[in-house]
Amino acid sequence: MQVARVRSVVGKSLVKSRPAAFTPHTRLQLTRRTASTESAPLAPPPPPNSRFWRRFLQTVGGVTLVTIGSLGAFYYVAQKDKTPGVQLPHDPEKKTLVVLGSGWGATSLLKSLDTTDYNVIVISPKNYFLFTPLLPSVAVGTLNPRSIIQPTRYVTRHKTRQVSVIEASATEVDPIAKTVKFADTSEIQGEVAETSIKYDYLVFAVGAEVQTFGIPGVKEHSCFMKELEDAEKMQRRFLDCLESAAFPGQSQDEVNRLLHMVVVGGGPTGVEVSGEIHDFLEEDLRSWYPELANSVRITLVEALPSVLPMFSKQLIDYTESTFKEAKIDILTKTMVKEIKEKSVVLQRPDKSIVEVPCGLVIWAAGNKLRKVTQDLMARLPQAQTNRRGVAVDAHLRMEGTDSIWAIGDCAATSYAPTAQVASQQGAYLARILAQIAKRDNLEVRLKTLQDGPQTEETKPEIASIERQLVKTEKLRPFHYSHQGSLAYIGSDKAIADLPFFNGNLATGGVATFLFWRSAYLSTLFSLRNRTLVATDWIKVKLFGRDVSRE
Repeated sequence: MQVARVRSVVGKSLVKSRPAAFTPHTRLQLTRRTASTESAPLAPPPPPNSRFWRRFLQTVGGVTLVTIGSLGAFYYVAQKDKTPGVQLPHDPEKKTLVVLGSGWGATSLLKSLDTTDYNVIVISPKNYFLFTPLLPSVAVGTLNPRSIIQPTRYVTRHKTRQVSVIEASATEVDPIAKTVKFADTSEIQGEVAETSIKYDYLVFAVGAEVQTFGIPGVKEHSCFMKELEDAEKMQRRFLDCLESAAFPGQSQDEVNRLLHMVVVGGGPTGVEVSGEIHDFLEEDLRSWYPELANSVRITLVEALPSVLPMFSKQLIDYTESTFKEAKIDILTKTMVKEIKEKSVVLQRPDKSIVEVPCGLVIWAAGNKLRKVTQDLMARLPQAQTNRRGVAVDAHLRMEGTDSIWAIGDCAATSYAPTAQVASQQGAYLARILAQIAKRDNLEVRLKTLQDGPQTEETKPEIASIERQLVKTEKLRPFHYSHQGSLAYIGSDKAIADLPFFNGNLATGGVATFLFWRSAYLSTLFSLRNRTLVATDWIKVKLFGRDVSRE
């Protein structure tokens, strides 16, 4: 009886507190939901590491998508470079532009030139561009030779108009008749091995050759560091010295002679060659030639008071201290008097003469003009009086001519003969040639209008063309913008002298070495070269350099 009364009271209180929208049907749903909640068992809590695995899988999925997208973009760019499109044929109405050479200046010009303005012909004894700053790395096997060359036709085939590429050596340039004579100097020749061609404009970018200063034995007994074959020759000779030193019965004096490497020239090339040889010794030769490694000796010879004269005093001191730690001997104020088959004759600062036994001499000590350059200058004796190279004006035009431009190491300018200068000269000349092409087109159009009937419609056009011609005659002079100097000094260290605001930033060490590598990777001309060089660096890091000799 009391239980029933309690239920009645509770029911009345519920009815009194129920809102107007609380219907019997709603109460039934609430009752069912509550019952199901009470009867259903509680869900077990998620394991503590489920969130970690969920995030891990999401990260892996994101990385996979990014990787696939990157590989797809890489493949697209590679295929686009590999399969150039159809080009316009030569136009008989266009003027002929002949480019002699395929080095830094010529390749930079071709890359920037609008070939629709001219019929372009490239003549060079090499059908490729060589990335010379990495040549010392090839000499010790850090890089494959093919990794730092780019076929000239790769550049020319991606231009709008067809460019003729001829593998030949220019033997004579006639600035009066405007002709170039060239010869096929390859091993296999056809019926025609020499011919000539006329030009309207000529870009003279033949570079320079190694300067021996008339020192006896340099050509016969040393390795240069100028061309690709020079680096390959040095690599073969270096490994040959090692194998000859390992031959049974060699005396210790003979082993020391064979493993003494003398580098002549304290510029960036000589310093980098010395650093690369040291890396080869420490990272590879100590593993494969343990009995000989301690006998390898490197000596750097420089006639000036210090190495790397283009760098700041701080970086010169850092390089010398790094070489001292690496046990690389630096002989400054020392001149080479003669190079013999098994030794090099040196003149010390005190003028005394000493003969130093050695197994290999690497010559990296200056450039001189090629014969074709000397012959061209001899044709214009009044205008060409500079013995350092072709004298040019502020627009890089050869003095004494109106149709020849000289760029690169063959030109005598106020700037150092470096790859950076030649590259900027080529890009500048491409802009100048575009302006000249515009001027030539305006002159043709003006002559056509002036020779035709004069009407009220043609007079304003003639006046407009004359005003445009005045503007095209104003050519901006060439101005070199120094982007800094870099050099690798071995032991995974490099030095950099970079312009920074109104001063210079001098830095050196491992971080600078990483910057040196990234800077050279970005400077390479194509994705193919960047991929090959980066792959070579990774291979050497993982497996070391190859010590087999061809």
